Amino acid sequence: MKLNSSHPILRNRTLRIFTLLTVAAIMAAGCSVPGKAGPAAAQLQPRPLKTEAITKHKISTPIEQVADVAAGTVLDVSPKANGEVLQVVKKRGEYVEKGDVLFVIDSRDAESAKRKSELSLRSAQESLQKAQDDKVNNRKDLADAVTRSQVTYKNAQQEYNKMRNDFDAGLVTQHQVDQAKQTVDNAKMSMDSSQNKLTANDNSNTIASIETQAETARLSLDDATRSLDNYSVKAPSSGVLTDFNVVVGQTVSAAAGKVGQVQQIDPIKLKTELSESNYQLVQGKKELVYYNPDSPDKKATAKISYLAPLMSSTTKTFTLELEVPNADHLLQPGKRFMVQLTTDMEEQVTAVPTLSIIREESDTFVFVEQGDLYQKRKVKLGRINGEFQEVLDGVKDGEKLVIAGQNTLKDGQKIETIGAQSQPTTTPAAK
Repeated sequence: MKLNSSHPILRNRTLRIFTLLTVAAIMAAGCSVPGKAGPAAAQLQPRPLKTEAITKHKISTPIEQVADVAAGTVLDVSPKANGEVLQVVKKRGEYVEKGDVLFVIDSRDAESAKRKSELSLRSAQESLQKAQDDKVNNRKDLADAVTRSQVTYKNAQQEYNKMRNDFDAGLVTQHQVDQAKQTVDNAKMSMDSSQNKLTANDNSNTIASIETQAETARLSLDDATRSLDNYSVKAPSSGVLTDFNVVVGQTVSAAAGKVGQVQQIDPIKLKTELSESNYQLVQGKKELVYYNPDSPDKKATAKISYLAPLMSSTTKTFTLELEVPNADHLLQPGKRFMVQLTTDMEEQVTAVPTLSIIREESDTFVFVEQGDLYQKRKVKLGRINGEFQEVLDGVKDGEKLVIAGQNTLKDGQKIETIGAQSQPTTTPAAK
């Protein structure tokens, strides 16, 4: 079949060929114009170098962790006496002060025992007083006997001396002198005996057993007084009375153990368990920020009262406790608060644009200005926030960082030559 030039198929084929030739001519003309970069050339042209100073950026919000509100201390309420409950003074959930009476136990037997102890003590004291008086009187008698024997001995000495003089004068016989000498010896023996009795009395405590009886009676009374005090069961500390279900008529005993607890809530604790990484964030700090998640705008600081030095072998965590003043008793055990392990200031870190980082296998680098050279630095990276990434090591604030065109650089190239190469050349467009 023969087609003429006016056939539709022939006309469409001719039009397509003409269009392709026209496009080829235009592209050839664009490439042949001196100084005029075509579209392909524009895409292959390297980006111009651009630098900026490294600064700090907020990489994240403060790292937080949930903490339980717990009592500062928890003390058991345990009766020390046995008996029937006659009166309940405080209720469960009520705030009590240390020493407040919580409930009263029937104390009639204890009161009777105390009364008996008082009577025993009085009797022992009276016996002791009589013994002390007798001791004083007995010593006085012994001392008087010593004095009398001393006088007798002195008189006998004088009489003996006189007899000797009279014997020399021939006025008395030898027998009379011997009798006077015997009288002196007897007086001396009597004086020595009296003195020995006085010394023995002074060196001995003849009322020791009676003193012991009196002291024992006094201790028994003290015990009875303390025992009677145990029948009024008191709060061991200030705080909230919990787990307390004592009722009138109930029989309690010391052997049964606790009948309630007092939870100290001023100060109160915030307690949480830290992972090893979070432990590093807290270590060395003295206080942390905390807040109620229901009121996130109201934040306060609390002192770190305890930070476990060793990881728990069971939980693999570190215990952290904060001490919070709670004079108004608004914080109650059982609630949960948020604790900030870092501050807003700590989240301001040295960071660089992610597009300035060169990645080579597992290593990361950036280019910085070092004198008149561009230096390639290996960096250790941290967290990412938007277009910035934290730099943990490798660069510091204030250094000039290449943020564009770094892929065209080589380590150690001079700044001025690179700057000259990076300047784009322009040619007036052809008219």
